[in-house]
Amino acid sequence: MKSSNKIIGAGILTATAASLCCISPVLALISGSSGIASTFSWMEPYRPYLIGLTVVVLAFAWYQKLKPKKADIDCACEEEKPSFWQGKPFLGIVTLLAILLMAFPSYSHIFYPKTEKKEIIVVDKSSIQQVEFKIKGMTCEACSEHINLALSKAPGVLEYKTEFKKGSSTIKFDNSKTNQDSIANAINETGYKVKNIQN
Repeated sequence: MKSSNKIIGAGILTATAASLCCISPVLALISGSSGIASTFSWMEPYRPYLIGLTVVVLAFAWYQKLKPKKADIDCACEEEKPSFWQGKPFLGIVTLLAILLMAFPSYSHIFYPKTEKKEIIVVDKSSIQQVEFKIKGMTCEACSEHINLALSKAPGVLEYKTEFKKGSSTIKFDNSKTNQDSIANAINETGYKVKNIQN
């Protein structure tokens, strides 16, 4: 039975590892330490393999639980009832938790506050500039939300659209109130790094 618990533990461990790159931005938001947001972004290329490993491990654990037990003909003793930690209900809870962890990138945005539009008065329309920042380290929607939250607080930023799939953020700002370097610093403080800036 101890090997069964090890299999279940391995399943939850691989599911957690598969989503760690997307969980860390939310943990950074909750802890108030935005610099750790991109800590596990290096794991993103391994995510499909970790998800596959999780599925295999949990499938094997379910196989072990559901396969028919061999009856001992010689023994007339009572069958020992497994504890909760070794039973199907616990494995069901672990499986559900693993599914929630693996699906985390698809619903991670709900943990971020809605960014309100700032009312910025622009005196001179010629001072409005739009720039695309190429950003390294974004792996899912949580990364985009983390950067958007930082941009919503940056002075002089009028609009922003961050897309993790493109690895960029298109930002419209008032260059009389801020500049490209200040915006790049605001992005870099989140833990993600600006690779280059395209006007």
